[in-house]
Amino acid sequence: MSAPVPLSTRATRTPSPFRDHRGGGIGFGISVAVTVLCTALVLFADLPNTTLGVLVVVLGITLTLVGLPVGMAMLGSALIGLWAIGGPRVVTSTMQQAAFGSADSWSYSVIPLFVLMGTLLWKSGLTASAFEAARQWLGNVPGGLAVATNFAGAGLAAGSGSTIGITFALGRVAIPEMMRAGYRPSLAVGTVAAAGALGQIIPPSLLLVIYAGAASVPAGPQLLAGIVPGIILAVMFAIMIAARAAISPTLAPRADLRDVTWATRVRSLGGIVPIAAVVAIVVGGLLFGVFTATESAAIGALAALTFGAVNVLMREKSWRAVGRMVKDSVIPTLASTGSIFLLILGIEVLTRTLALSQVASSLAQLIVDLELGRVELLLLLIVFYLILGMFMDELAMMLLTIPILIGPVQQAGVDPIWFGVFLVLMAEIGMLMPPLGILPFIVHRIASDPAVNLGRDIPLTAVFKGVIWFAGTALLLVLLIIFVPDLVTWLPQLSSAR
Repeated sequence: MSAPVPLSTRATRTPSPFRDHRGGGIGFGISVAVTVLCTALVLFADLPNTTLGVLVVVLGITLTLVGLPVGMAMLGSALIGLWAIGGPRVVTSTMQQAAFGSADSWSYSVIPLFVLMGTLLWKSGLTASAFEAARQWLGNVPGGLAVATNFAGAGLAAGSGSTIGITFALGRVAIPEMMRAGYRPSLAVGTVAAAGALGQIIPPSLLLVIYAGAASVPAGPQLLAGIVPGIILAVMFAIMIAARAAISPTLAPRADLRDVTWATRVRSLGGIVPIAAVVAIVVGGLLFGVFTATESAAIGALAALTFGAVNVLMREKSWRAVGRMVKDSVIPTLASTGSIFLLILGIEVLTRTLALSQVASSLAQLIVDLELGRVELLLLLIVFYLILGMFMDELAMMLLTIPILIGPVQQAGVDPIWFGVFLVLMAEIGMLMPPLGILPFIVHRIASDPAVNLGRDIPLTAVFKGVIWFAGTALLLVLLIIFVPDLVTWLPQLSSAR
């Protein structure tokens, strides 16, 4: 079994689309040249502050394109900009304040707890039961195994929020089942990638938490805002799969469910009780105002530890196995948390640089002068993020644009909590889209194992063909919430009313 990719991988290291995925040196060389040029202009040219701010953003993008970790790219470009605008004293004072000030926000305390909760569920083996239960209950519908994978991903997303954890947990179980049933490989791998993407919109979502801190909105309501769109997206994925399977039966032949009886269906529900309990604690506690976001994350992590320990004890009859499970969960959690807080430091320094350069205020005034309405602005931002997502890591795309856009979109009448869900959905689409979407490459890596693909080669192009259907469906949801914003804001408002 391939070693799982740590949760922090996509948060800090952006694979260069030019160097790693296309194999050509021309694009990589251009990125290096632009990086050197931008650095020279920022440090040595006598330019207005606004121009310096724009060059800092371009420098941050090119640094991620050449493969520098996202947090380091943002921090490095921002510090170069600060040096050019205010000199070494401004750089020193900013780092003295930001190094601690960026991390002491109480809303960020949920991050290590959510990471630990998801990793415990994964390492204890509880996630495998979600697919089996979904397979037994949904296997008879058109495209049943793919639909089951989709809803299993939604359930795991509500219990962990770990995109990569969900992808690995489902990929090694669901892909062989679908291949054995005669599913077209593009549908099998595309479904697993899309199921993993659900982890970023259905709470607990690290992207929503990071957005909440960066945009200075409360984490609890921001997490609640993702519930209804996340459920709708899972249902839309299922409808799309079933419709395609009904139109083209060879895409997803009926699975052999002769081993499934009503008795086995009922027994399978017992396997999802631990995950359902964790979901009830995290989401229910937030919704009914019983817990704050941090309290729900802490109790959810404790519940995941308890259920995971019981599951390992029942399976292996050894406390040493429980100790290994805890160790294997804590170490990735520490690595992930450190990586994420490096990102937070980077966005804090970048925000200060852009404020001093007046880029954000200039952009806000430009949008005001264009006299765009709310809908027109958001449709323009969809195009903007689709283009940006073609060559930027989704987290870098979010963190580089939040400081610039949060002011202008609020001036256009966009609720900042609603905008967080919009932005995460666009990032989710970016996770699926070529050439830099991380999930197709993770799924391709999983599907390259002969034990998973059952001896059938699954090329990367098949993965891209599979995910494009899901990216298009997610884009339809983005349009839906633009025209019906209450789908996002209703639940947070209901919770606040309590």
